[in-house]
Amino acid sequence: MLTFELENRSSDSSARAGTIHTAHGAIETPIFMPVGTQGTVKGLTPEDLLACGSQIILGNTYHLYLRPGAELLSRFGGLHPFMHWEKPLLTDSGGFQVFSLAALSKITDEGYRFQSHIDGSAHLFTPESVVAMQEVIGSDIMMCLDQCIPYPAERSLAEKALERTTLWAQRCRKAWEEKAGQRNSLFGIVQGGMFTDLRKRSAEELVALDFPGYAIGGLSVGEPTELMYEMGAFTLPLLPDSRPRYIMGVGTPENLVELVSLGADMFDCVMPSRNARNGKLFTRYGDINIANSRFRMDEKPLDETCTCYTCRHYSRAYLRHLFKSRELLAYRLNTLHNIHYYLDLMRCMRAAILEDRFAAFRSHFMTERARGL
Repeated sequence: MLTFELENRSSDSSARAGTIHTAHGAIETPIFMPVGTQGTVKGLTPEDLLACGSQIILGNTYHLYLRPGAELLSRFGGLHPFMHWEKPLLTDSGGFQVFSLAALSKITDEGYRFQSHIDGSAHLFTPESVVAMQEVIGSDIMMCLDQCIPYPAERSLAEKALERTTLWAQRCRKAWEEKAGQRNSLFGIVQGGMFTDLRKRSAEELVALDFPGYAIGGLSVGEPTELMYEMGAFTLPLLPDSRPRYIMGVGTPENLVELVSLGADMFDCVMPSRNARNGKLFTRYGDINIANSRFRMDEKPLDETCTCYTCRHYSRAYLRHLFKSRELLAYRLNTLHNIHYYLDLMRCMRAAILEDRFAAFRSHFMTERARGL
C-alpha cells in the first residue's frame, strides 16, 4: 500500500516536497500526471513519457470500463501490461465523465445510472463497482466515486452532493478494505462547491475515514481563478499533513505554481496534450500559437531553454509548417514539448522547495512567463 515521505517544507510558503511510494515505484512530489484517458497519452508512447520524465500517469475508469472493458483488461492482467506502462498509475472514478459525457444519466444514493456516449447502452456505476473496476485496471491509486456539480451551484445542491460523496466514500472504503492484498490505495475526494463551511465539513468527514491520500474535487470547473485559489488555500490545510494532497483537473502552469505554494502535491490536466493538438504551446516566456505567421521563417527552437526532443531537433518554422499542413507529426512533436514543459516545471519547483528558495523561484517564474517571446 502507498506510503508518503515528507522531505522538506518551504520556509516562506506552504510548498512541500516529498516522495510517494507505491507497488510500481516512487513518485517525487510535487508531481504532474499526464492524462492517458483511454490507456494512452494521445500521440505518445510510454517510452516517450519516460523520456519526458513522467513518473505516473492517469487513466479514466469510465472510458476504460466502456472500452476495452473489464474482460479484456483482466485477460491482460490489468492496464500496466496492456499498455506497456511499468510505473505508477492513478485512475479517477469516472463520475465526472458520467456527469459530463453520458447521453442520459440519473444520480441516486445507489450510484449513477447512465447511457454510454458510444452506443447508448445502459450502465450503473456504484461505489462498489467503480472500486472493482479500478482493481481490474490495477491502478496504484484509485479514487472514490463522488458527485460532481457545476459552477455556479446553489448551496442546497452543493450540500446534497457533499452528503452523497461522503456516503459513497464510506462504501468505497468498505469495498476496498474487503478485497485481498491491498497493493493499491484509495483516495477520498473533498467536495462542497464554493462554500467554505461545506468544504470544511467534507474534509472532516473524509479525514475521519482515514484514507491513504486525499483529493480536492470541484475546482477548475469554470470558477474565477482567484476563487479557485481561495478554495485551495482554505481546504488544503484541512487535510492530513502526512498524506498526499491531490487537486484534480488543474491546470495552467501558473495554477500549478500557485497551488504548490499553498501545499498541493499532485495534479492532472488534459491541458498540455489537448492544447498541443490545437497548436498552443507552453514556453518559459509565455504561451504561443504555433500557427502564427510570425513563426513562418523562424529558425530558432520553440523554447531555447528547453531540453525536450522537439526543441533539440526542430525549428519553430518547421513546427508551424507541420501544424498548418495538419501533419500527424505536428501533434506528436507538440505534445512531446508540452508534456516535457509541465514535468520540467514540477522538477524545478521540487528543487526550489528542497533548497528552500521557492518564493524566489515563484517570483522569477511569474516574471518570465509574463515577458513573452
